Amino acid sequence: MVQPTLSASVGYGIVVGLGLGFTVLMISVSWVLKKYNRENQTSEHFNTASHSVKTGLVASAVVSSWTWASTLLTSAQKTYQYGVSGAFWYASGACVQILLFTVLAIELKRKAPNAHTFLEVVRVRCGPVAHSVFIFFAYVTNILVMAMLLCGGSATIASVTGMNTVAACFLLPVGVIIYTIFGGIKATFLTDYIHTIIILVILIMFSLTAYSAGDKIGSPGKLYDMLKAAGNSHPVEGNAEGSYLTMRSREGAIFFIINLAGNFGTVFVDNGYWQKAIAANPASALPGYILGGLSWFAIPWLAATTTGLVCIALEGMPYFPTYPNRMSDLEVSQGLALPYAAIALMGKTGANATVLLIFMAVTSAASAELIAVSSIFTYDIYKQYIRRNASNKELLYTGHVALITFGFTMSAFATGLYYGKVSMGYLYLLMGVLVCPAVIPATCVMLSTRASKLAITLSPVLGLISSVVCWLVVASAQGSGKLTIDTTGANNPMLAGNVVGLLSPVVYLIVLSFLKPEKYNFKELLDKFEMHYDSEEEKILQKKKLNRASIISKIAATAVAGVFIILWPWPMYGSKYIFSKRFFTGWVVVGLIWIFFTVFSVGIFPLWEGRNDIYHIVKRMIVSAFGAKIIESEDIGEVAGIDIKGEEKKEKEKSFIDI
Repeated sequence: MVQPTLSASVGYGIVVGLGLGFTVLMISVSWVLKKYNRENQTSEHFNTASHSVKTGLVASAVVSSWTWASTLLTSAQKTYQYGVSGAFWYASGACVQILLFTVLAIELKRKAPNAHTFLEVVRVRCGPVAHSVFIFFAYVTNILVMAMLLCGGSATIASVTGMNTVAACFLLPVGVIIYTIFGGIKATFLTDYIHTIIILVILIMFSLTAYSAGDKIGSPGKLYDMLKAAGNSHPVEGNAEGSYLTMRSREGAIFFIINLAGNFGTVFVDNGYWQKAIAANPASALPGYILGGLSWFAIPWLAATTTGLVCIALEGMPYFPTYPNRMSDLEVSQGLALPYAAIALMGKTGANATVLLIFMAVTSAASAELIAVSSIFTYDIYKQYIRRNASNKELLYTGHVALITFGFTMSAFATGLYYGKVSMGYLYLLMGVLVCPAVIPATCVMLSTRASKLAITLSPVLGLISSVVCWLVVASAQGSGKLTIDTTGANNPMLAGNVVGLLSPVVYLIVLSFLKPEKYNFKELLDKFEMHYDSEEEKILQKKKLNRASIISKIAATAVAGVFIILWPWPMYGSKYIFSKRFFTGWVVVGLIWIFFTVFSVGIFPLWEGRNDIYHIVKRMIVSAFGAKIIESEDIGEVAGIDIKGEEKKEKEKSFIDI
């Protein structure tokens, strides 16, 4: 049993203290926005942020929402198991979904711009039965994601600090629940921004310590030599020459396919990502998601390349937490490669940074999940089937109740998983089996005129049956008839379940649409969810921009996704190339450059983009603090020599296409 590096009081201090700190901060921010920026907390604003979020915050929110605890922990785990390929396979296999989702985000803005949730669109197009089916899949996604966040986060914090795991499961969501209630989806965007900055700073600190400043390694060349030695002493089965320094990894490639398939489900079926598309300003959806996807890639790639490889390199040192033993299978599955690497590299400083890092990753993603569940219950269940004429106040209250209930129910569920020894790694591989059957049908809802209502309704259900059956049959065959956590969690059963879950609905969609053909007119959606504009000219302008954005998103997303999942990795896989020291150094340097690009994109750019709004609010606060009347924004502009109306008009008319 590894002794915790930090005391339990540190764990409680971070989980409770930081949670309450963010609560106070977001309550304060919500109050300031209400008083000085005229943002009233209606149900509409709570769930959609009045469709006003700009590119930088959209990108930041995408990065933060996709940076789960499992993003950092699982990517490091796979790198520890498979070497450099593990970091790349994780990053590329989970990045393309965000890029391809850009297409659906733009289609949603074009065809149903005033929707509250994607599920509302399903109901209008396909009816209440399909609506119920997709609510089921959306909630399964939210449950699995939240369970992973709490299981991974609590296990890591408990291992580093000695904090009680069950206490961590229940205390982690508390602050998130409170500040999300006060701030709604706008609070998740703002906290996403803060969390992302902190996560990036910590990852850069780990990387610079490993590659330049630390005395344990100090350079990419030294790490390369240590990895060569590790490959000789305990080679990786299925890797070219057993090396940790190659993209040719059989198990790594299997994980890549599982990862690629499974993460389509957690993006395309998670209402949280649709919510961000809905909340985005129409001109910001395309650049926000593209920029977010490209920026996110650097986080798991560099984080895992650093911590996963450092874990391998320092595992035999006396200061490594498990010395003289290697990590156990359970420790690996729990994602403890990252915290153990940080502790070995930086001692207590690394331990503190790890707890802070995981806390930020858990709480930022949890906030998005809470809003997603709240929105579905409010608009797709309560307003639709229980009380159609519910007032704004009643809808807001209903959303709050759903949010609180889900948060603490998931704490109890995560506790049950902990006692059942179901780890974060197991849940990560299982995701695709359970949620991928809804991916292709959800895509057809927004893109296909030929997919029939019957096909969209039944294909996810038939796909789920197929994926579960294939998963369990392969597990039983490989496990001599036994179905256990170990046999069902192996790579081959999970591979079969994920791939069948993603692809089998294609067959069902084609067959069912052929049996009962129909052609859908998307104008029905636009009539139902039409956005109201100030003038006909503005409506025409936005329509043209979104039409152009639709074309660009399909070309750009497909091209970049092709680079990440085909052109970059597979030639290296096929060549069986073993990295030279010079190539490995360049690999690391590219990762460092990329992470600083991420800092600019989601750290600096949102501040620059929101400079006028920040100026307005600060100016009003100063005027109010000195007892003067809060003057209108155009008057403030005149005082400062700025044409505010002109600036706002220019800002409104800007888009990624124009640039």
